[in-house]
Amino acid sequence: MPIISQFYGILIYIYKEIYSQHNTPHFHAKYAEFEGVYDFEGNLIDGDLPKKQNKLVEAWCMLHTDELNAAWTAWNESGEIIKIEGLR
Repeated sequence: MPIISQFYGILIYIYKEIYSQHNTPHFHAKYAEFEGVYDFEGNLIDGDLPKKQNKLVEAWCMLHTDELNAAWTAWNESGEIIKIEGLR
């Protein structure tokens, strides 16, 4: 489960989840003891994060949708890890 980005204490992971409950491309965001699962449109599909961190993850996702798709494809097809810049 590689970390592909991090910002403001939030860690963004992509997992290989074969036969997972999450059938669409997605990423996991962790902040302290909280974790949320997001689609590439920034929608929370499982879990939760505090409101402020949720808004930061949504904004980050909107800025990096194309890179997320590339990272998802690379990780699932070849195992390549593509890092994505965090928010500043």
